[in-house]
Amino acid sequence: MSNFDVVVLGGGTGGYVAAIRGAQLGLKVALVEREKVGGTCLHRGCIPSKAFLRSGEVLHTFKRASEFGISADNIAFDFGAIFARKEKIVGNLHKGVENLLKKNGVTVIRGEGALVPPSIFSPNGLVSVMTPEGQQELLESEKVIIATGSRPKTLGIPIDGVHVMTSDDALSRETLPKSVIIIGGGIIGVEWAQIYSDFGVDVTVVEFMPRIVPTEDEEISTELEKLLKRRKIKFVTGAAVQTDSVKVADGQVSLQAQIGEVLQNFSAEAVLVSVGREPVTQGFGLENREKLQFRRGGWIEVDGFGQTGDPSLYAIGDVVGGGLAHVASHQGIIAMEHIKGLDPHAFEMHKVARCIYTRPEVASVGYTEAEARQKGYEVKVGKFPFRGIGKALVFGEMDGFAKLVVDATTGDLLGAHLIGPEVTNYISEAGLAMVLNASAWEISQTIHPHPTLSEVFGEAALAVEGRAIHM
Repeated sequence: MSNFDVVVLGGGTGGYVAAIRGAQLGLKVALVEREKVGGTCLHRGCIPSKAFLRSGEVLHTFKRASEFGISADNIAFDFGAIFARKEKIVGNLHKGVENLLKKNGVTVIRGEGALVPPSIFSPNGLVSVMTPEGQQELLESEKVIIATGSRPKTLGIPIDGVHVMTSDDALSRETLPKSVIIIGGGIIGVEWAQIYSDFGVDVTVVEFMPRIVPTEDEEISTELEKLLKRRKIKFVTGAAVQTDSVKVADGQVSLQAQIGEVLQNFSAEAVLVSVGREPVTQGFGLENREKLQFRRGGWIEVDGFGQTGDPSLYAIGDVVGGGLAHVASHQGIIAMEHIKGLDPHAFEMHKVARCIYTRPEVASVGYTEAEARQKGYEVKVGKFPFRGIGKALVFGEMDGFAKLVVDATTGDLLGAHLIGPEVTNYISEAGLAMVLNASAWEISQTIHPHPTLSEVFGEAALAVEGRAIHM
């Protein structure tokens, strides 16, 4: 039996960051991972999908090279080379994570981890690890952090990985379908629509809600749909896919969706099921911990420090509904600092920036205008279009706008919502403003260098009071 201060179950972004932070604090930490450290984000999510998106972006730029006075003829792409580049990036980052864990003295244990119920011999319980060689190893620790992540939902639709896929399957597929139906117009769905469209695939997105990316501000989702439609991506909203209608025959997939009173037929070479993710909470002993509580959807209930109802267990990341890699890593740091007895600031979800890597990109933080009003705020709104920003014209990317939602009483920023060029790279300015409870006036007094895309923040902040200069 090995003894540790903390055992982390799951080596994804949240798990490995938590483990490194614990080691930095002088804790003896074991990280249990059944596959490769790095988790979904590195191997089946954020990184590989963004590698595909970047290749599509470069292809798009070459195709419009003449707009910049550049001659580029016979533009073509090699998806095999694009796939190989993605694999190389993932491989390099994986090695980097392994080296970071080693450098910080984290003990990485390969295998399937499971919680053993507490006993008189081990009041906090044990962690049993079954190694790939079939050997059992017992770990004893004061605390365990659950960081087991999530997996794609399927709605009960049979997945064959070729004709009917999840995002995991799509990322491992080395060829492109000629046509695809994407079930779900959330973040993952629209990013895959962008990827496929850039590479010449005929794309139809079928979304149950009345609009795509429904968790974003309504003006943002309306603008995104309008701009993606320009690239011949088809959107069908308010459509309930009949899951039992999904059939594969003769190399085609067919399905039906209820749209109002009409039952509409769809067919394509492939279907991508992109309807969200579900927590991985089964098969490793959580059922043996009676004090744990779960929210609707199966997410583990935690407080702002990651503590569960069981004092020996913490949980972070997708398994608690985090849904974003940067949420998981931040929660992991908070949990380890809390275990160490420090006084970290409790996690606040509404201060987390959200990013969508379509073209144009979408980035937001805080409350949407509708959410702010629902919470009882009297709000003011400042908007400014990228067409008024010189750097956007230089980039040749003028679509989109910035929208700031402000408390009309205090002037404090309640939310920032951007759609436009590279907005994911500078949304953190609004995130910092949220952390500092900054006002729109304070943002407007920040001198934004010219020419930069970030000038849109200063102009939108001025627009709250009708004082935007370049509009």
